[in-house]
Amino acid sequence: MRTCLLISFLFTLLFLPLSGFSEEVSTAKTDHGATVIQPHEEDSGPRAAYDAEHDDIFPRALSSYKDDGLSVGKQLAGRIATEPLNLIASLIFLMAILHTFVASKFIHAAHEAEKAHEKKLKEKKKGQDYHGDITAEVSFKAQIFHFLGEIEAVFGIWIIALFAAIGYFKGYHVPIEYVNDVNYTEPMFVVVIMALAATRPITQLSEKMLRVFANLIGGKTAAWWLTILTIAPLLGSFITEPGAMTIGALLLAKQFYEKNPSIKFKYATIGLLFVNISVGGTLTHFAAPPVLMVASVWNWDMAFMASHFGWKAAVGIVINNIIYFAIFKKEFPKLDNPKLDTKTNADKRSIHWDLRDEHVPAWIMTVHVLTMMWTVYNAHHPALFIGGFLFFIGFHQATAHHQHRLDLKPAILVGFFLAGLVTHGGLQGWWIQPVLSSLGEIPLMLGATFLTAFNDNAAITYLSTLVPNFSPAMKYAVVAGAVTGGGLTVIANAPNPAGQSILNRFFPDGVVPLYLAVSALIPTIVVGLCFMLLG
Repeated sequence: MRTCLLISFLFTLLFLPLSGFSEEVSTAKTDHGATVIQPHEEDSGPRAAYDAEHDDIFPRALSSYKDDGLSVGKQLAGRIATEPLNLIASLIFLMAILHTFVASKFIHAAHEAEKAHEKKLKEKKKGQDYHGDITAEVSFKAQIFHFLGEIEAVFGIWIIALFAAIGYFKGYHVPIEYVNDVNYTEPMFVVVIMALAATRPITQLSEKMLRVFANLIGGKTAAWWLTILTIAPLLGSFITEPGAMTIGALLLAKQFYEKNPSIKFKYATIGLLFVNISVGGTLTHFAAPPVLMVASVWNWDMAFMASHFGWKAAVGIVINNIIYFAIFKKEFPKLDNPKLDTKTNADKRSIHWDLRDEHVPAWIMTVHVLTMMWTVYNAHHPALFIGGFLFFIGFHQATAHHQHRLDLKPAILVGFFLAGLVTHGGLQGWWIQPVLSSLGEIPLMLGATFLTAFNDNAAITYLSTLVPNFSPAMKYAVVAGAVTGGGLTVIANAPNPAGQSILNRFFPDGVVPLYLAVSALIPTIVVGLCFMLLG
């Protein structure tokens, strides 16, 4: 709750550095009746010089640069010269990416601040006694560090700097107009589908289904590990990748991570999960965000996806799981016999409410499944899937004794992450588009894989639709590269923040981006080779 309040607080702060801009400019009517922003006559300095040479449109349409036929270097240099704010926006995006690599440092600082605060409270004289729902005193410093260390909040935080820069050079109305044009349907959808997939009836139903497969190969930890990392990613082609990620991460948490494997095995598993989920949604044309961006434009249907991508992805997933199983097979017996807490075992009455095994009635499971189907079917219509979710909240409350507490914080944070990423990503087309259009088939696939690590793979594929005269082979290469690189970083694929949010508690200082990238490297190479070499 405190983190959500801090998000609201920072959004409020967003408007403070920009609020003075309206006082520095005046409006005037054009011959066509439109209102434009004009600097006052006494304005001077960079803002006035900038306005004298540039209009207030940002970002510019890529076609407006009229630089076809130039080399990539000349295109980029020309686009920066034409619109210097392009470079500023990309540098801010780079700072946000670098921030994700040092997020664990902020978490460590938060823990130290909390320890100091607790020590101070112990030394403090006891005051008035209170009763009721008491809120303990917290360290504001520690909470700020916690927020800065939340990977899901990073891109939203850097939107403040982005909007300040756009507002300073272009006028206060420009960032507002830009936000109004950004499509936030995917972040909203991910919030709803993640909240639904994490409910007790859905996780219990998923666990029962996967138990059938796990029992066929022994039913122990290794069997669960293989089953989850194989079935859940492929399930993503039908319930969407965010839904599959949520279910897969929750089941891995229960069947694997809670048994305390080694830190190397933990990273290997989350890296494998991210890569498998990224490619597992390619059996259909509607479940994986990077595929969704191009399917209608290039007329790719389910049959095309299954025959060109899906079966190759399935082969890659199986090979990846076999490789990592062979590497860590000696650790599985230890996980089947974990050291138990004798005190907790002795008191069988002490069972965490969220870990109870009571059966959820079939009719409640049915309602949950139908709600998920409604959400997936109407994934492009926020009014419908959000409206359905509001009805679901009422149903959840009416059946609360069969449910877990509806915890929306993780889903909202993931939505905040994706909204920030979409906002920043929409300003990167000026350099991504010419880079993609300059590459050949194999370099294009490798380039898309690399670029995906630093930008959402859906943005990569979307920008490829803007490149004229893309051959079928080039279209295949860019999508194959985008889904291949979807596990290298948390920001590479829209469902990754959901998995990171669920599994983050099993890593001492959170999921470290460098270790995640190293863990995902082998699976990324394997699926990349499958897409390049198979049929």
